[in-house]
Amino acid sequence: MSAFDVVLLVVVLLLVAVVIGAVLFGVRVLKRFSLAPAPEDPAFIAEKDRQEQSLAALRTAADEVNSTIDVAKSAASAARAEAAAAKAEAKAARAEARRVLDDARAEADTVLERAHKQAEADAEQLRATARRSGEREVAVLAATTREQAAEVERRAARMDERERLHTEEVERLAERERQLTAATAALAAREAALAERERELTEVEEQRRRELERVAGLTADAARVELVDSIEGQAKREAALLVREIESDARSTAEQRARHIVVDAIQRVASEQTAESVVSVLHLPGDEMKGRIIGREGRNIRAFESVTGVNLIIDDTPEAVLLSCFDPVRREVGRLTLEKLVLDGRIHPHRIEEVYDLARHEVEELCHRAAEDALVEVGITEIHPELVTLLGRLRYRTSYGQNVLKHLVETAHIAGTMAAELRLDVPTIKRCAFLHDIGKALTHEVEGSHAIIGADLARKYGETEDVVHAIEAHHNEVPPQTIEAVLTQASDACSGGRPGARRESLEAYVKRLERIEEIAAGKLGVEKVFAMQAGREIRVMVKPDDVDDIGAAVLARDVAKQIEEELTYPGQIRVTVVRESRVTEIAR
Repeated sequence: MSAFDVVLLVVVLLLVAVVIGAVLFGVRVLKRFSLAPAPEDPAFIAEKDRQEQSLAALRTAADEVNSTIDVAKSAASAARAEAAAAKAEAKAARAEARRVLDDARAEADTVLERAHKQAEADAEQLRATARRSGEREVAVLAATTREQAAEVERRAARMDERERLHTEEVERLAERERQLTAATAALAAREAALAERERELTEVEEQRRRELERVAGLTADAARVELVDSIEGQAKREAALLVREIESDARSTAEQRARHIVVDAIQRVASEQTAESVVSVLHLPGDEMKGRIIGREGRNIRAFESVTGVNLIIDDTPEAVLLSCFDPVRREVGRLTLEKLVLDGRIHPHRIEEVYDLARHEVEELCHRAAEDALVEVGITEIHPELVTLLGRLRYRTSYGQNVLKHLVETAHIAGTMAAELRLDVPTIKRCAFLHDIGKALTHEVEGSHAIIGADLARKYGETEDVVHAIEAHHNEVPPQTIEAVLTQASDACSGGRPGARRESLEAYVKRLERIEEIAAGKLGVEKVFAMQAGREIRVMVKPDDVDDIGAAVLARDVAKQIEEELTYPGQIRVTVVRESRVTEIAR
């Protein structure tokens, strides 16, 4: 019985006790009513009414208790029904739990049995694997042991062989030492005999020399000097004759071939040349523009010169002004700036700075475009961008009046033609010739020869050693060692030495001619010297009594060599030695 059933039973018993007590109390009251005095007594009547009310209240309470009992009975019945249902559910749950537990125990037994079997199989497999691994390791160790034993045996055999060879070598060395000792003794005896014989020969030679001196009347030193002079003169004559024969043979083939190659290369390159200087002329629409260029109290011209770095010369020349600057790029920027200012009409310091920036960028673009056009014309594709920029600056650079960028293009074409005729590497030689004057782009900024500067630039920006050597050797600062360097020199001379290609100042021209005549006039036996054809040919008149034909050939070679060493000149200089014999007789 559950606790709820016990509580319901207790409540029902209490209610039953209350009802019995109320019934007994009612019976007692009825008895008292039956034995009571006459109803006429008011107190009796009041008490009777009170008791009746109490009885009615008790009956009401009894009814309520009865209803409560009924409710309690119904609740008890429901509780008993629920308790029975709960008991049935609990019994079913216990049965289900017992069944699940039995199933779980059976499943656990099955799993344990399978696990035991799997563990036994795994253990058996591991034992088999370990057994096989152990057998393999034992086999490997056995094989290693056998190999090591064989290696030890081989080493022992080699050591025995080396020991035997060493013993034999020691025996051979001992035998050789004995032979050397015997040979040394024999050599010492032979040296003693030779020394004795040499002493005897020396005495005989001294006697012979004294006899020769007595017979010839000359000492040995004097005879040696005379013999050397005689041999030297004879050697010079023979050398001059040999040189003349070699030169005549070479001229018959090499000179004609070389002339054909050079002339063909020059004829294929028909580029025009313009004479440029350090002054640019800008034409104005009218003379009144000069006043606007000068500005109030000269402020515009001062601003222009300070910004551009170009000297502006305004004189009496009608409708024109001059721009002077040693830097051709800066001069071109100044000319373009002034041209834009004149076309715009607004000329003041602030506007000058703005137009100068525009003109500078435009000139840089023009230089870069000119360099790219030159590279396309020559056929060079891969080159460092910095070298392209430097090549563009040469568009406004001149050398003896010859535009340097055009000179590079012309030199590259000439070198390429020569290389093709000689079956050499045309692209490499054209590259050497095209870059040989790259150093002139920096001669205003860096000290040194443009050949050395150009070689450093080419080496810095990744050019090959053949190109670098050709650049640094094209003016003989470094002796040329490769065929590329020699052809670069030749093509440079062809481009700069042909008539009309370059010009030089009158002072330098006169000094060069004077020095040529001085070199020739300083030689022994020279009577007169004439520089002809603008210094490209020199004629030397010699005294026929002092200089013979062979001496004339030697003199021409010496003069040409000294001119090559001391002077710098475009093209080549021909040296002609004239020896004329005149015999005069008077008929009487």
